[in-house]
Amino acid sequence: MIPTLEWTPEGVRFIDQTKLPLDEIYVTATSYQDVATIIRDMIVRGAPAIGVSAAMGIALGVDRSSATTLGALTAEVEEMSKVLAATRPTAVNLFWAIDRMNDVYKALIAKPGITIPEIKSALIAEAQAMYDEDIAACKRMGAHGAALLPKEGTVLTHCNAGALATCGYGTALGVIRAAVEAGHKIDVLADETRPYLQGARLTAWELLYDNIPTTVLCDNMAGALMRQGRIQAVIVGSDRIAANGDVANKIGTYSVAVLAKEHGIPFYVAAPWSTVDMNTAHGDLIPIEQRSAYEVTHSNGKQMTPNGAGIENPAFDVTPAKYVTAIITERGVLRAPYEVSMKEMRDAESAVPAN
Repeated sequence: MIPTLEWTPEGVRFIDQTKLPLDEIYVTATSYQDVATIIRDMIVRGAPAIGVSAAMGIALGVDRSSATTLGALTAEVEEMSKVLAATRPTAVNLFWAIDRMNDVYKALIAKPGITIPEIKSALIAEAQAMYDEDIAACKRMGAHGAALLPKEGTVLTHCNAGALATCGYGTALGVIRAAVEAGHKIDVLADETRPYLQGARLTAWELLYDNIPTTVLCDNMAGALMRQGRIQAVIVGSDRIAANGDVANKIGTYSVAVLAKEHGIPFYVAAPWSTVDMNTAHGDLIPIEQRSAYEVTHSNGKQMTPNGAGIENPAFDVTPAKYVTAIITERGVLRAPYEVSMKEMRDAESAVPAN
């Protein structure tokens, strides 16, 4: 699998997604501040990968800490968490991962006689466990979702919800991979996903890497191809799913969902359970990240818009639940009414006794 990120003795190693598809370059974070910059600058991106990156950032910060008392170390962990949480506001996986690492840390320091070296080892192990869990979750997601895709036909995706957006295999692209592995004859249309071109640069690169036929579309082409009957299904990822099934995903997803509904095409969302935010009632309450105008005004360093033009650059939009045919998670497939099915899935998992 494509090594999106990994823990190494030197630090956390990332593939630099800003350099793809032409250059496969890796960068190593040696501090939690480095990890924060890597997340903020989209060297790593994708909600599941962002979450695990933040967990590794905390583990890295603690591992490199020179604190000699638990009080001093606790103050540092609080600062690390604050810095990492400020990187990207929409992906709930970021906050889920930070909270999980903090919960583990609090449980550790409550143990009588715990030493700082033991805390360091335990937090590294927790971050690595989250890495492994993410890959396993993506593969289970793929297994649950593969049967929903056509046995033969064309699937449209928007942005990149693949191995590069996770620790490996992918969410939406993981479902496509699983369908292909099961013998489905599928080709993929990848929206280019302006302004950052995650579809053109990343989705096309990794699917072609896996020998899955892929065609890149300009973002304004999908509707015409749907009308021609050339698209049999749409599948995307998500950065946050509200308790009513509203889905935040890369800007442009909402338009694709409306078009799919108009043309009778199923619209699927694939995301790990950590992307489900039961504390956010509906999509209007999801914070939407506003990114730099430079991403819109410039392309490959060349200015494309006139000086003085106003710029809008929201990183995400929200697709209302009524447009979502099903939500695929590692725990199973959710269908409307999502307020009911998500509560049932949450409660069923809570009822499973711990091993």
